[in-house]
Order: sequence, then structure tokens, then C-alpha cells
Amino acid sequence: MSLHLLADTAQQVSAYTMTPGRFWSAIAALVGLGGAVIGGLALVRPTKRTGTGAAALAAGLSSMVVGGFVVASAEGGPGTGYGIVGGYLDLVVGLVAAVLGWLALARSRRAA
Repeated sequence: MSLHLLADTAQQVSAYTMTPGRFWSAIAALVGLGGAVIGGLALVRPTKRTGTGAAALAAGLSSMVVGGFVVASAEGGPGTGYGIVGGYLDLVVGLVAAVLGWLALARSRRAA
């Protein structure tokens, strides 16, 4: 009975370890989320500067690239430690950030 409990505990511990796939998908999610916030702020407070829109666009694109790489290199599905769920999240958050950055850039170029 104790070996079964020990095996279950070891499996639960490995389910929560930070693997390289999970690490990179978490970093890309933070970058994409930052880009979405910057892009949202750039749309709320439009100025003639293009730096905030460009930063949001760059953050969104980089989040999508890293998320796509994580998804493409994953050898298993959700819960296997390859970070595939985070990779898909990176693709969505990166797309939102890229669209917000693109809209902010388009608005700043129109205002100039």
C-alpha cells in the first residue's frame, strides 16, 4: 500500500515541475500579455508616437513565434510537460497583442 501511495505522490510532483516547454510558454505568455496591455493603452490614449504600437506588435509577434515553436516541438498532449497548452495560449494572446499593436500603429500614422 505504501508503494502505491509513493508512486502516486511521485507522479503528482512530476506533473507540477517546470519543464523547458512550460518555461518558454510561460515566458511567451508574459511577453504577449505585456504586449496586449501596451497595445490596449496605446489605443485608449492615442498619440502621434508610434513606439507603443510597434512595441505591442513586436511583443505579440514574438509571443506567437515562441508559442508556435512550443506547439510544433511538443511530443505529447496536455499534461505531458511539453507546454502545449501554454503554447496555444501564447498563440492567442500574441495574436491579440499583435492586432492591438497594428491598430495603434494605423491610428498613429493616420493622425500624423
